[in-house]
Amino acid sequence: MAEDSSNAPVSPGRHRARGATAGRRRKRPSTRRRAVLYTVWTLAAVLVLGGAGLGYLYYKLNGNLTGVDVNAALGANRPENVDNGSMDILVLGSDSRAGKNAKYGTDEGTSRSDTAMIVHVYKGHKKASVISIPRDTLIERPSCTTKGGQRTPAVQAAMFNSAYEAGGPACTIKTIESMTGIRMDHFLEVDFSGFKQLIDDLGGVNITTTAPIHDAKSHLDLEPGPHTLDGEQSLGLVRTRHGVGDGSDLGRIKLQQAFVKALLDQVKHVDLFGNPKKLYDLADTSTKALTTDSELASVSKLKGFAESLKGIGSGNMKMTTLPVEYDPQNPARVLPMERKAKLIWTALRHDRPVPASATKGSAGDATSAGKVVK
Repeated sequence: MAEDSSNAPVSPGRHRARGATAGRRRKRPSTRRRAVLYTVWTLAAVLVLGGAGLGYLYYKLNGNLTGVDVNAALGANRPENVDNGSMDILVLGSDSRAGKNAKYGTDEGTSRSDTAMIVHVYKGHKKASVISIPRDTLIERPSCTTKGGQRTPAVQAAMFNSAYEAGGPACTIKTIESMTGIRMDHFLEVDFSGFKQLIDDLGGVNITTTAPIHDAKSHLDLEPGPHTLDGEQSLGLVRTRHGVGDGSDLGRIKLQQAFVKALLDQVKHVDLFGNPKKLYDLADTSTKALTTDSELASVSKLKGFAESLKGIGSGNMKMTTLPVEYDPQNPARVLPMERKAKLIWTALRHDRPVPASATKGSAGDATSAGKVVK
């Protein structure tokens, strides 16, 4: 897939991304930001392992968090909640270059979500499926409301990451719910600087590369073999697209998914009780890095959320990419494989595993980039 940052919609007659039928859900109880899920799960581990020891820090940590009232923004026209014991979380990242992120590029006037992962936590909260949505996917974007209260028109074939630009996280959630028929219970978002600092606070992440990775754009140079990556190197790894595979966004997603598992394995072995400073630094960095829906925007609520995820490790987390095919009219874009995507959304709506047939033949499934890291 060629590098192309344009988000201009295509003509209505060219491709039309079809949305899934709405399903039932439960009552509620890049230089790009691909780092989101790693930060979320690390924060979950920190809050769970720290337990009551974080009590005296709650007030300060609460002040770090940013919350968005998604329910108020979206209203009642959403897939229905159903109480079946599962949970669906939309994990986002935006490409703002404000503040400490300015070193990674210049803002183009707006932000876009270049990371989107749907995390489905199954009943019992012992396993999860993670569905990555490629940013370059052409989808049907619904009408949204901007922060200023203006309505943006629906677009029949727009790049997926343009939804965030059109109406922030609420528009991205609305787009995801329209695509899947699944109501998102929560959303979380993180930024570059927070992810990088988080890895440094952890003391780095251990990975092994099976092939060299050299990418001047992400400033990453790794030879085959074991490495302990610091924050800057980890950010370079999850950003790289030219150093592995065919240079596409699909290859980068596979690399990120491999890194998630390496990070999850390492977090479990961090001695937080024996190192109060590390515990504080991790909690402080994580809460500063996160924006959540308003129902999670407190440390006590995040701790409860983290408790519900503590049984999920790398071995019981299934990583999947939305099945797509290259757009024959523009190889820098991909199109959802509607029948296969429907298999995924149907499985998640019924709290079932994603069938292997759902990704067979997908352009994302064909890349071997994820095998570069173990």
